[in-house]
Amino acid sequence: MRFSLFIFRFSLMILHIHPINPQDRLVKQVAECLKDGGVIIYPTDTVYGFGCDIFQPKAIERICRIKGIDPAKANLSFVCSDLSDLSKYAKAISTPQYRFIKSHIPGPFTFILPASKEVPKILKSKKDTIGLRVPDHTVTHDISSALGHPLLSSSLPGDMVEEYTDPEWIHEKFEKLVDLVVDAGIGGMQYSTIVDLTSDEPEIIRQGMGVI
Repeated sequence: MRFSLFIFRFSLMILHIHPINPQDRLVKQVAECLKDGGVIIYPTDTVYGFGCDIFQPKAIERICRIKGIDPAKANLSFVCSDLSDLSKYAKAISTPQYRFIKSHIPGPFTFILPASKEVPKILKSKKDTIGLRVPDHTVTHDISSALGHPLLSSSLPGDMVEEYTDPEWIHEKFEKLVDLVVDAGIGGMQYSTIVDLTSDEPEIIRQGMGVI
């Protein structure tokens, strides 16, 4: 009985989800894993990355330990399903800034915005800001929707981005460190473009896949 359970749990280490028509039952499994404090690796419209529930501090700390970084200094961001999440977790922004964001989502952009009181303290930077994303990826969108709120997004460690395009290779490398790898096909090799919107004019902090 115990042996069968072990095999079942191990088989769940990697879930093959259709990138265009995600299976609802598998998406729900991912969401339940996150709600239980699990750490996953999942796809976005750019690269595969770590993910967890933003309201699970131990999971956030676990990702930081895997990456060898201090949570207070880490560049962590939220993956949101739509603009309603942006308005909840970021302070009020100007009409031009709102239009700017709306014209670039969903897409490969991370927007640096003033953090609202809804953002857990562990995720706020020293400048009291937060990075927010709305990726153009059906699986990512469905996971966030099933979770009911944003999930944490953090890049995988190292500089060999091309290695992180293959979910099977990712599974072999990280299977002892995470609870689940979401396989939605080959991933990208470019990070998101980071845009700072804390001042009047947008400032590109990192040029990535997104073009402004």
